[in-house]
Amino acid sequence: MSEPDPTRVPLPVPSAESIRREVNEIELHAVAAGDPDDPLVVALHGFPEFWYGWHRQIEPLVDAGYRLLVPDQRGYNGTEKPDAVRAYRLEELVADVVGLIESAGRESAHVVGHDWGAMVAWGMALARPERVDRLGIVNVPHPSAFRRTLREPRQLARSWYVGAFQLPWLPEWLAARREFAPWVWILRRSSRPGTFSAVDLDRYRAAWGQPAAPTGMIHWYRAAVRHPPSLPRERVAAPTLILWGEDDVALVPELAERSLAYCADGRLERFPEATHWLQHERPERVAELLVEHLEG
Repeated sequence: MSEPDPTRVPLPVPSAESIRREVNEIELHAVAAGDPDDPLVVALHGFPEFWYGWHRQIEPLVDAGYRLLVPDQRGYNGTEKPDAVRAYRLEELVADVVGLIESAGRESAHVVGHDWGAMVAWGMALARPERVDRLGIVNVPHPSAFRRTLREPRQLARSWYVGAFQLPWLPEWLAARREFAPWVWILRRSSRPGTFSAVDLDRYRAAWGQPAAPTGMIHWYRAAVRHPPSLPRERVAAPTLILWGEDDVALVPELAERSLAYCADGRLERFPEATHWLQHERPERVAELLVEHLEG
């Protein structure tokens, strides 16, 4: 049975529905779209978005013959928000996606991710490779490439906000107290002018305003520092497409090529004038490349 989306965002295609699933001991909200018998694609959003981060790719992927599951990841929007920082370890985030795939009656899926969603996608490909058919990555590096590049002053300077998010309660309190103006500023400052409309930003504010959401969202960063993942391998076996907007204020462009080096079967597509928010700025081209990649 379809459940209401907490943000009341119109769903992008007639076949779409808002669903809830019990996975990995939490209740997870997702948007499902397309024929349930079609090949499965799981699309994972990052910070500070929710399922809506992929709304412009859902229709073309469904039209291309795929079943889409686009969750609010734990701590976000309509999904449960555990209190403990430890609950947001990468191992738990990966287990959520594995549970979502199993809830659809599947053993594996194509997995696509942006930002933190891409980090979860990398983690799945490395920790649970049997669950990933093909991998799509948008503007987040392979974990080993990022860890090594973080030693370089230029990348360290771009990652300053991760340290700020380690402060207890204060970052989320300040954001909520100002009606999330700092997060709106981040989206606007780090994207091309006009990327996020007033309607988009209202929808994000509604998601950020869900009870306990700001803390759950920031706990991802706290868990990454306090409980760094231990992944069993570095080499990615699944065929991998990396899409990279090079004008990314948070990540140096060299990370794209360095990430590709960890892929046994990888392809890199660069967008020199796009930013971190590539799937918003070049939605049609991102969808075309994903469809081409998933078709093999």
